[in-house]
Amino acid sequence: MKTFSQGCYLGVLGGMGPMAGAAFALRLAALTPAAIDQQHIPTLLRNDPRIPDRSSAYMAGGENPLPYMVGGVRFLEQAGAQLIAIPCNTAHLWYDEIAASTGLPVLHIIEAVIDDLHRLGLPRGRIGLMGTAATLKLGLYQQHLEAQGYECIVPNDDEVERYCMGSIRAVKGNRLEEAFEPAAECIARLKARGADAVVLGCTELPLAVPHALRPSLGVTLTDSIDALARAAIAHYEADLAKQQIAA
Repeated sequence: MKTFSQGCYLGVLGGMGPMAGAAFALRLAALTPAAIDQQHIPTLLRNDPRIPDRSSAYMAGGENPLPYMVGGVRFLEQAGAQLIAIPCNTAHLWYDEIAASTGLPVLHIIEAVIDDLHRLGLPRGRIGLMGTAATLKLGLYQQHLEAQGYECIVPNDDEVERYCMGSIRAVKGNRLEEAFEPAAECIARLKARGADAVVLGCTELPLAVPHALRPSLGVTLTDSIDALARAAIAHYEADLAKQQIAA
């Protein structure tokens, strides 16, 4: 029977935003192939919303969130985490600094999304991107996707503000009923420009576009929350297989 040993906690640096951190924990449990409680991944969620806004830091000279994020990782490390997941795309603008601050492996959400595109049968193609203004403006996804041979389709500045940020702000404000329409409009526009798939590249966006409504949108979606959860599951499954071989 598959069970995880003591001291193998997944540390989740959440709070960016808090609903996204909670949703990641929920989707991690939902996607784990477990038959009983004990087969799920032991998880420590630090859902701390006091971390300064990542987009404001990059785009408007706001307070630097890096010390808060590094402090969160150290908190998780001291609590017994063996792997770190950060369910916030914009936070990955500081990925190198965060990874350098700890001896623990840190999952990369964009690499997880690329793995998910492969899982969905899209090793190449035209990929529509949705995310925060900072994530899109600074090319966080573009540099990784283009290096793997993908072509990126990016909303214009007005579309980012009206549809991506409009949806993201609605989720952050606990107004989920207002979040779907702008997100769906952006997805439709990217599809019309030839996108083979659309990346929900902010962890608020999967909450704006419920799984039950996704088939009606008529395009493949890759969900950065689910992609990161699948990456964490794959890491722990690989570790478990190594332990079984060693035994």
